[in-house]
Amino acid sequence: MAQAPLLQLSDISLTFGGEPVFSGLSLNVQPGDRVALVGRNGSGKSTLMKVMAGLVEADTGSRVVPPGISVGYMEQDPDLAGFETLGEFAAAGLGPAEMYLVERAGEGLGFDPDRPVATASGGERRRAALARLMAQDPDVLLLDEPTNHLDITAIGWLEQELRSTRKAFVLISHDRRFLEVLTRATLWIDRGAVRRQEEGFAGFEAWRDKLWADEDDARHKLDRKIKAEARWAVEGISARRTRNQGRLRALKDLRAERAGQIRRQGVAAMDLAAGPSSGKKVIEATGLTKVFGEKPIVTDFSLTVMRGDRIAFVGPNGVGKTTLIRILMGEEAPDAGHVRLGTNLVPALFDQTRAKLDPETTLWESLTGDPDMRVSGKADQVLVRGVPKHVVGYLKEFLFDERQARAPVKALSGGEKARLLLARIMARESNLLVLDEPTNDLDVETLDLLQDLLGEYDGTVLLISHDRDFLDRVASTTVAMEGEGRAVVYAGGWSDYQAQKAEGMAEEDAPKGKSGSRQARGSAPAAKPKAAAKGLSFKDKHRLEELPRLIDRLGAEIGKLEELMSDPQLFTREPVKFRKATEALTERQQKLAAAEEEWLDLAARAEEQG
Repeated sequence: MAQAPLLQLSDISLTFGGEPVFSGLSLNVQPGDRVALVGRNGSGKSTLMKVMAGLVEADTGSRVVPPGISVGYMEQDPDLAGFETLGEFAAAGLGPAEMYLVERAGEGLGFDPDRPVATASGGERRRAALARLMAQDPDVLLLDEPTNHLDITAIGWLEQELRSTRKAFVLISHDRRFLEVLTRATLWIDRGAVRRQEEGFAGFEAWRDKLWADEDDARHKLDRKIKAEARWAVEGISARRTRNQGRLRALKDLRAERAGQIRRQGVAAMDLAAGPSSGKKVIEATGLTKVFGEKPIVTDFSLTVMRGDRIAFVGPNGVGKTTLIRILMGEEAPDAGHVRLGTNLVPALFDQTRAKLDPETTLWESLTGDPDMRVSGKADQVLVRGVPKHVVGYLKEFLFDERQARAPVKALSGGEKARLLLARIMARESNLLVLDEPTNDLDVETLDLLQDLLGEYDGTVLLISHDRDFLDRVASTTVAMEGEGRAVVYAGGWSDYQAQKAEGMAEEDAPKGKSGSRQARGSAPAAKPKAAAKGLSFKDKHRLEELPRLIDRLGAEIGKLEELMSDPQLFTREPVKFRKATEALTERQQKLAAAEEEWLDLAARAEEQG
């Protein structure tokens, strides 16, 4: 016998004075549901979750929660007004015997219950709200971006709590790994409609792409039918007969159907242009020590960053990741040791606090007021990698519409603020990117594009992130900041770091400094795994594992470029695009040949030593 739903929305319609956000939407949350709620930034995910929580009333339709069923909601920007401390807020509504639940959640999430609300950061407020929800233990948990501002340790704690719960939950998150591990069903918001698949987020992209392919096929068939009927309307009418008029009315209906189809939102037209090449050695740091009060950030830490490296910095919140990067960039002096920066560096910074965005200015002013983007004498144009562009046109490349251009920055969602900051960064050339939590609030499609751009970027990347999937896809080296001044360098991304740490190889053959931190040269680790063949270094082994992915990516890029250049009219229609495509194709073919040769050499050596 089917169980009654814990939460039911029926025929929900909602508008905010313009185009409908939802129309005729219905969905159920069943007992035991573990649902990913996905969709593009601005598609209405948070709005739908507020309707599910009963905080936003729909224009039409109904929301039904059976008697005795509790629904808990954690929003992105919790209101802590009326509470003195974070602990007081988190414990609201709980009895004395239940206080241990707040303490347990607070310990797992890493927030200080004695922190005054007035001085708490946005991240601390969110952790308190999450602790409050987990302590209340409702029958249905609605979680809007719960992993934002959590470090990897706290994400792991929350992941384990949700894996072990028997309660139903609905998640909005940009963290792929989090969604893949936890969810068993997917709700997808696309152009005001909500579709459900009884499979977790791991199967979402294949499902989405299949639906889009079916939609494109149906659209092409409709376009062909309209074209055929339109040709008949021009050439085939010999008399004003009733049947002819009926066919014309049918053609009109076909055109109305085609016009009523909502165009899919495209992917942001982001692009990264590397400036002039930096020197081969970008940063050389030797014997760095930094202490704040009695708290050591790093002790006797050394690192060499070479051109093209992708260095990720991971560790708990507050361990000093941003401080270490500031020291490496020469923006803050170490207590001991020295940093030598390479030649011809052109850095660009993505700041997790969005400090470079004035909330009171408009999007228009945010771009035209940037000295690096200002076009002399042109109030409606900005300089994008040396080329003047209209402000609105450039904003549209990052999925902002014309109405938003004059709206204040403070009206933007978290994902929109991230896109605006990326628009500012990507307008200028650089050869050293410093990305401090760039993945917060970005949707899956924009994250995919950012990953691809970083893969093709010719410069060097320093990255702070708690997104494990993003780290695995982007990082070539991971600096793990483990507290008490200890920082250890590992080859590869998050999964590589975890595997090496679990096997105890961080301590093998590693020259120790005062803190036990390991020396690093570029992205090469100082330890090698027990599983590696004797004559094959750990760096070689990691490279051997990495090369097939590189070869596949280069092959895919070559295929796309060849498809583009197969257009016989491209040279005459867009000569600049043709030239760039030709150069890119030659470059990738050379890289592919070199990668294949390198793989053959390493594979032969591994076989000989095996």
